[in-house]
Order: sequence, then C-alpha cells, then structure tokens
Amino acid sequence: MPRHRHDHAIDDLPKNARLVLEDLGRAEGPATAYEILERLRPQGIAAPPTVYRALNQLMERGVVHRLESLNAFVACAHPRHGEGTAFAICHDCGSVEEFVDEDVNTALGALAGRKGFELDHATIELSVLCAACRPGEGARP
Repeated sequence: MPRHRHDHAIDDLPKNARLVLEDLGRAEGPATAYEILERLRPQGIAAPPTVYRALNQLMERGVVHRLESLNAFVACAHPRHGEGTAFAICHDCGSVEEFVDEDVNTALGALAGRKGFELDHATIELSVLCAACRPGEGARP
C-alpha cells in the first residue's frame, strides 16, 4: 500500500481527479463515490471506476480522506497536516469535523511500538453528537 503523502500538490492532477476534488470541495458533507458520479455526469464522468481511480489519486496526495464508517469521502480541511487525522462524525445530523492532533498520533505510535508494530499512519473516526444536535444547545454560531 502506498504511503499517504501530505504534499497536497494538485497542479499536475489529471482532469478527472481535479473534477472530483472540486466536487468534494463544493459538497456540504461527505459524499459516496456514486453521489460524486451522479453530480459529475454532466462533465463527462460516466463510470464508477473513473471516480474510484480519481479518488485513489487524491487520497495518495493527501487531499481527500475516506471515512470508513460512512463509506464516503471528504476533501482535506488541513492542507498542511502530518499524520494523526481524526474526524468527529455526528451520528444524528451527519456533520463531519476534521482535526489533527500530533499528540494522539504520537501516543498511538507508542502503543503500536509496545505491541511490536510500527505505525504507518492513523485515521481516527469518532462517533459524536455535535453541539447543534445536543438538547438545549441550539444551532452553532
């Protein structure tokens, strides 16, 4: 498996990868490959493998993340991050917040090391109830 890159170089993106990245940048939340496909049909992307190839290219560059628990994708919100990406995913409204915490990654690396493993990378998904969905909290400012 190729190591996740964080250079976020997008100048040389193939056309389809650029279209997918732009689509995810406009999306209001995570999107499945088939949702992306439907939105990009008018631009000439007509088959799921085309979307999946583009998503793989974007994930290798670190500009898109796959949310395993949702089987969906989001554009990276932290273009200069290292490892230790985490996502808080509201189980009520589906909102997603990306954050990076190097301390968490360091702790996970130490835990893996104590078990005889070397951490390559970690993506953490937290199932949460966001402030807007908690009773009495109201809408976010």
